[in-house]
Amino acid sequence: MTLPTNDGLDAIMADPAGAVIGLDFDGTLSPIVADPAQAYVHPEAPAVLAELAGHVRAVVIVTGRPPATALALGAAPAGPSLEDVPGLVILGHYGLERWEGGRITAPPPPAGLDLVRARLPELVRGMDGVVIEDKERAVAVHTRRSPDPAAALDALREPVARLAADAGLAVEPGRMVLELRPPGMDKGRALTAFLTERGARSVMFVGDDLGDLAAFDAVDAAGLPGVRVCSGSAEVTALAERADVVVDGPAGVVALLGDLCEAIGKRSARGAS
Repeated sequence: MTLPTNDGLDAIMADPAGAVIGLDFDGTLSPIVADPAQAYVHPEAPAVLAELAGHVRAVVIVTGRPPATALALGAAPAGPSLEDVPGLVILGHYGLERWEGGRITAPPPPAGLDLVRARLPELVRGMDGVVIEDKERAVAVHTRRSPDPAAALDALREPVARLAADAGLAVEPGRMVLELRPPGMDKGRALTAFLTERGARSVMFVGDDLGDLAAFDAVDAAGLPGVRVCSGSAEVTALAERADVVVDGPAGVVALLGDLCEAIGKRSARGAS
């Protein structure tokens, strides 16, 4: 892959020590699969992120997953894992939970989740292939394994929205999933706070789903050179319409980051000579 012409990418390559690289997990570093528990990271991703971390200010994963789940799915067979990426930060549950240096910090789960756990099974009863995923601080309902995933998702939108309102929670739509989660935080707010914390001078964010639009907004609002990258799919087109760069799924993300590492390395070598 040849890096596209983009002012944000140019800024990152010119001053990598000031760059924050933010990434979603599902659909970006790992493939979308029928069983979310099997969505293991792309086998080349940990090594590429480890190399990138040696050049830039910070690498941060911003995901709806709990950090512990992202780490469990972040081990490449016979190779490095996400835990091996130097200085990696994982902002899970859209920024409510943070993993850094082997330690997780998080507020207590919202009380409304107990109501969701009690009522949601009844809402999906008799819906073949619909699966509930308990994320501890959020609960998601997946329709990907249903005979008609899109129809099942549409049928659930209104009752899930009513349940979320009763529980004082927000609904996060995604690729054949509706997630009930605490309000007041999203990937954009999480990314904005992290950029300020780290004193970023440029930013890249890579995502694939509707929840990543808030992070794209944060890139736009940061007042920094930035690049929005979409891990493309046929299921979601809204991100591709907003992106500066579109790549083909997690393999394309890994290739782009690998090329970025190579370009930074070449510039650094020229500067040292």
